[in-house]
Amino acid sequence: MKYYAVLLPMKDEEKSKQYRQDHIDYLNEKADAGFIFAKGRFTDGAGGLVIYQVDEFSQVEELVKQDPYVVQGARSFEIHEWEMKR
Repeated sequence: MKYYAVLLPMKDEEKSKQYRQDHIDYLNEKADAGFIFAKGRFTDGAGGLVIYQVDEFSQVEELVKQDPYVVQGARSFEIHEWEMKR
């Protein structure tokens, strides 16, 4: 299992407001399925961060591209493999 940090920078604040519940529902569904380690918004309004736990980059890329925020153009995204240290 690998961890991927996904930054979701704000592109369109109005669309973000409009699709917020769809985005939250989507993330909750993926969290319930075991694909999300952590998630949250940036308090300065710049966007948010989701840390996915999947086997391959292609899996996280597919998940991110299905996020309603990305589909609707509310947010862009960056994916970085993340090495968690305890």
